[in-house]
Amino acid sequence: MICGKIRLMTEPRSPDVTLRAFSSTADFEACVELQKVIWGRDFSDVVPLSILKINQKVGGVSAGAFAPDGRLLGFVWGMTGVRDGELFHWSHMLGVAPEARDLKLGERLKGLQRDLLLPLGVEEVEWTYDPLEARNAHLNLNKLGAEVKEYVEDMYAGEMGSDLAQGIGTDRFIVRWRIARPPAEKENPAAFAAAPILSVQSGDEAFPLPLNQRVRVEIPADIQAVKAEDLDLAAAWRRSTRRAFLHYFARGYQVTAYLRDGSRRFYGLSAT
Repeated sequence: MICGKIRLMTEPRSPDVTLRAFSSTADFEACVELQKVIWGRDFSDVVPLSILKINQKVGGVSAGAFAPDGRLLGFVWGMTGVRDGELFHWSHMLGVAPEARDLKLGERLKGLQRDLLLPLGVEEVEWTYDPLEARNAHLNLNKLGAEVKEYVEDMYAGEMGSDLAQGIGTDRFIVRWRIARPPAEKENPAAFAAAPILSVQSGDEAFPLPLNQRVRVEIPADIQAVKAEDLDLAAAWRRSTRRAFLHYFARGYQVTAYLRDGSRRFYGLSAT
């Protein structure tokens, strides 16, 4: 295992937040409630107390970030198993309470997850996220250095009942995080300065997609705000990005950068 030069991310940035594995019934109950707060009361995929607890007995991670008064501010939950003869971890959930979303708890919870997994011999972690969620894209690709492996159309169709997915479906990126070595270098943003931009604002959804060496696929800076104001526009963002990702991934392109330019957000895709 090559982990000596990896900087751990769990050093506290504020003495007011404690990061630790769940250790009591109250912790597990708080996690169940927080899932409903984040994803909605009709969310059908809530992980119950018993599974959160048992998961820790088999090398999984059920852990959270706690305020000084004991309130659960965020949590990370994942399962450890074996794939192709190697230990492997699927990080199924990462959630932060709405009032705590500017405390960088997502990055800190992922660091805690890595600290708990490395001693077990786990070296790779995978999970999904919605490509339209700009905040998650920045965390996963820029902060953690995860790599996009695959685009899956409506991965959780009919399963979730999530407020966040309502009206736009559940298309997902599957990403891989290599926790036992430094992240791969992302492409320099300057390389995309002249790359064509594919956006919901580009016009006709049937227009030919260019096969340049590099392209930029635009997403909204806040898809939930777009959805609240104009659900049809939010759905159009999904259609435009789905078309682009399916088109380019089928031709061997890879996501090699996540770009923020003022108020605009882009994935940089490069031909391999």
